[in-house]
Amino acid sequence: MPSSSIEQYASKVPEVTLVFWIIKIAATTLGETGGDTVTMTLNWGYLVGTALFLSLLIVFVILQMAANKFHPFLYWATIVASTTAGTTMADFADRSLGIGYAGGSSLLLVCLMSTLGAWYWSLGSISVATVNTPKVEAFYWVAITFSQTLGTALGDWTADDTGLGYDGGALVFAAGLAVLAALYFWTELSRVFLFWAAFILTRPLGATVGDFLDKPKSDGGLALSRPIASAVIGVFIIACILTLPQRAGQHPGRADAAS
Repeated sequence: MPSSSIEQYASKVPEVTLVFWIIKIAATTLGETGGDTVTMTLNWGYLVGTALFLSLLIVFVILQMAANKFHPFLYWATIVASTTAGTTMADFADRSLGIGYAGGSSLLLVCLMSTLGAWYWSLGSISVATVNTPKVEAFYWVAITFSQTLGTALGDWTADDTGLGYDGGALVFAAGLAVLAALYFWTELSRVFLFWAAFILTRPLGATVGDFLDKPKSDGGLALSRPIASAVIGVFIIACILTLPQRAGQHPGRADAAS
């Protein structure tokens, strides 16, 4: 493929910086409160909520793949759609299908590992630095959606089944992210592994923070209005996109393979 085409596709992936992670965590929190708004506050249920947000996700992924360069609003709209769809899909699997948080987490982990394995087997790398063709971009969005869904299930499992609560769960995942940051700065551990590990952990962090904001006080939450919390987080994300520098780029550090 000509280098110009590679640059065209690669330019749609934002540079992974601190700004990226700030917006990512906010987007995952919005996914939790937004998903709960539709399925619980509006009482549409998990099946309808999953169908709605999965449809939106498919539309945004098609638009993202059809774009000829990095568009911050389009990219982050797709991320929000994936994390909201992940919330409703995880809740549907955990609760409506009756397999529980542990069962849902295990199933989703298998799905994510299978996707990453197929990606690596097909193309030799799962680095976001290689997201430069429609085929790789398709793997990228499938992996992201499964990671978002897995993160929701992990957040619910940690908060409910382990007895840590939403605030305790948030602290656990924040500590995990701090460990990954230390490994990034002070070791030579694969940047690809660290990226995907951080991407997965930011989702349950957002899930537990979102649940902490909108769950009843009797369940350890603050009982804030889900629609209002979603609107505030949405405004915060828009403000970040407008004011914080973002540029098209690739994964920081060496573009190594997953091995």
